[in-house]
Amino acid sequence: MFSIGLTGGIGSGKTKVADWLAEWGAAVIDTDQISHELTAPGGAAIEPLRAAFGADAIAPDGAMDRNWMRAHAFADPAARRRLESVLHPLIGQAVLDQAERVRGCYLVLVVPLLVESGRWSERVDRVCVVDCDPETQVRRVQARSGLTRSTIERIMSAQASRAERLAAADDVIVNDDATDLDALRRRVFLLHQAWRARASRPADGRTTHG
Repeated sequence: MFSIGLTGGIGSGKTKVADWLAEWGAAVIDTDQISHELTAPGGAAIEPLRAAFGADAIAPDGAMDRNWMRAHAFADPAARRRLESVLHPLIGQAVLDQAERVRGCYLVLVVPLLVESGRWSERVDRVCVVDCDPETQVRRVQARSGLTRSTIERIMSAQASRAERLAAADDVIVNDDATDLDALRRRVFLLHQAWRARASRPADGRTTHG
């Protein structure tokens, strides 16, 4: 199936874009959602995480303690690599399993760390980046999560830079503070139509919408 790797920094708006693409008939697999399922109580990642980080990494309800893990993984590159060594193989296998079952006019893999991982870009036909300026990212994440600015900036510093993401993009969706939601939806729909039309042939070239 022709595939799109959809990515963007935290707070860029990629989830909204993915929801629209699913509404219009694309098959969407979200690696963040898979990660949440793996780290929920009884999830396949819980015991490997306990073995890698100790009991403190697991909350009383049996899920991964996200606050504890955030404080450790984004402050210590070695801890982040250990976390990725547990989660990434499990996520990769879950994506393969889901990709065999899903149906749609094309496949969208939502991968927040697509550029950083270095693996996912080889598995998709095109990379689409949802882009906005860093200050907009901070404001959006603060509004939805209540995280402190310093915590958000630590998360952003562990992600690829805006320039690195744009350099890896075949298609770009601009979603800054000046973007009207209806206008954004129209931009995304134009890309959807182009991807649907090209679903049976190789992708080349770069298109920017915004």
